[in-house]
Amino acid sequence: MEKKGLSHTAYGGIPGDQYEPYVPPTTRLPEMTVVSLIMGILLALLFGATNTYLGLKVGMTVSASIPGAVIGTAIIRGLLRKQNILETNIIQAIGSAGESIASGVMFTLPALIIWGFKDQFTLAKIAVVATLGTILGVLFVVPLRKNLTVDEHGILPYPEGMATAEVLVAGQVGGQSASGILWGGLIGGIYKLLSGAFGLFKEEIEWNIPGFKNGVFGFDILASLMGVGFIVGLEIGLYMFAGGLLAWFVLIPLISYFGAGVPNPIFPSTVPIAQMDAWAIWSKYIRYIGAGAVAAGGFISLGRSLPMIINSFKAAMGGLAKGQSGEQKRTNQDISVVAIFFGVLGVFITALIVPQMKVTWMGALSIVLFGFFFAAVSARIAGLVGVSNLPVSGMTIAALLASTLLLKAIGIVGTKGMIAAITTGATICVAISIAGSLAQNLKTGYIIGATPKYVQIGVLIGGIASTIVVGWVILMLNQAYGLGTDKIPAPQATLMSMVVKGVMTGTLPWALVLSGVVIGIILAVLKLPILPVAIGLYLPLHLSTGVLAGGVIRWFIDRAFSGETLKEKVEKGILFSSGLIAGDALMGIVIAFLAYKGLSEKVAIFSKLPIAGNPWWGLVMFVVLGLILYRYVAGNKKEA
Repeated sequence: MEKKGLSHTAYGGIPGDQYEPYVPPTTRLPEMTVVSLIMGILLALLFGATNTYLGLKVGMTVSASIPGAVIGTAIIRGLLRKQNILETNIIQAIGSAGESIASGVMFTLPALIIWGFKDQFTLAKIAVVATLGTILGVLFVVPLRKNLTVDEHGILPYPEGMATAEVLVAGQVGGQSASGILWGGLIGGIYKLLSGAFGLFKEEIEWNIPGFKNGVFGFDILASLMGVGFIVGLEIGLYMFAGGLLAWFVLIPLISYFGAGVPNPIFPSTVPIAQMDAWAIWSKYIRYIGAGAVAAGGFISLGRSLPMIINSFKAAMGGLAKGQSGEQKRTNQDISVVAIFFGVLGVFITALIVPQMKVTWMGALSIVLFGFFFAAVSARIAGLVGVSNLPVSGMTIAALLASTLLLKAIGIVGTKGMIAAITTGATICVAISIAGSLAQNLKTGYIIGATPKYVQIGVLIGGIASTIVVGWVILMLNQAYGLGTDKIPAPQATLMSMVVKGVMTGTLPWALVLSGVVIGIILAVLKLPILPVAIGLYLPLHLSTGVLAGGVIRWFIDRAFSGETLKEKVEKGILFSSGLIAGDALMGIVIAFLAYKGLSEKVAIFSKLPIAGNPWWGLVMFVVLGLILYRYVAGNKKEA
């Protein structure tokens, strides 16, 4: 078969039903093989563990499709000496599901631990919630598949899905290499070992601004943050940084100034503002303002997507009504409508009767209805902005608010209501995350000529396989450091816990939340991206500065190169950055295990050195890491 690229055929005004994929429908190649299943599941476990750590640490995850495609190509073509793009595609599809499970679980269920309900947070509960959410996320996207990938071909870009297809095709003709991920992983792991285990330098550095009451500037000098910053770019990094500056250089100093003379505590704090430092003010006041801004961003993005939502539902109903014809091309085969019906029914019954759920009939109904609603939205939005920019937290907050109010309306309140609400929201959140990932993978499969049914089954397998490792990592991190602490802040789960508890108990400080909503509305009026600024407002400034550093390095690369050379350099940098994230996260899990076993102090051999606690020394090490990233991407030859 003659090898061809994608750029001249993938769009080009060709209607979806006339597009010729890389592998024609008449060509049959092995797809779901023993090799693709085993390697895909291993990648799902890897991406699930690393993204769980990253999400609990910094509140965000990164798409695993492109790294999965590169690693899958290295395995199939490099190690096994085979040339089968469809088998490689199944590896990355299964592997990418691990990141989706990590997002869905760690954004929500750790709220149980934050509330103190540790007996409710078990591996069995995580497995049931994640499995039900995965099933819904997959099944609800199946009837949308033709509309999203074929009918909307050339309209919905699916940027990461297209990029993954390009990587897979490039791997068939000798392009791309897994060495960038491996080198990035090695550097990221060593860097984390020196800081987190040996204590050579602090991972969080900050300076107090003289003459500026509670004015603090700081960095979280993590390899993962630099990697995230390079991937998302300077613009997103600046928006996050702007939100951080608003919180730490405007709101916190103002609260300190006006609250200095107030002798009594101001709700929700239990101590006077005069006795609070910057971190205490951020914890008791700023996070609620940030939560309001994030919620506003989520609702506004959903409102803007309303026409897409309506179209998605029409397509879904049309797909369910038409069913499947008896004679189908290989590239048009989906999971059957019968399987969809009984699968959804099984989820409803399981959510109703299994002890690990305890969501009541209202919760079970909410899981199915809101799961369908937001799965359709997620699949569509992923087609516009990609999975990495999918507003999962915003959609989850909306689902949580609705579910909490419905449960409260039928008298399910207090501890029982909080547990039922967060379990319902977690199941929906997993469905949202899986739906976006599957829609992206179906687009990749459509471009290269994969069989949709195998992609759908692969994501289902990868999601279910990842549940235990994701739960184990969360439990271990909690035992080692405690969720919601400065070591593992779990920002998204903390946000969800605040929303549910506040609504269920009526103790939400609405004045702070509504002020955040107003900030979100102002950003919308100014036509600025709400969610990046809102996330920067909600998270500590230290995280935003770390992300910005990676964005600055990306900016230098963008300035130094152009054309095809720039594209190659950026792809090289994204792979190396993905390695930095993975190396940081994996070593972080190892270090957490040492802390869990009480061995942290024994391995911290450099922590007593006078230089180890110096913030400037930590900044030097972070700059060195940045230079390594730039040097690796730019290489020895700079081209204008």
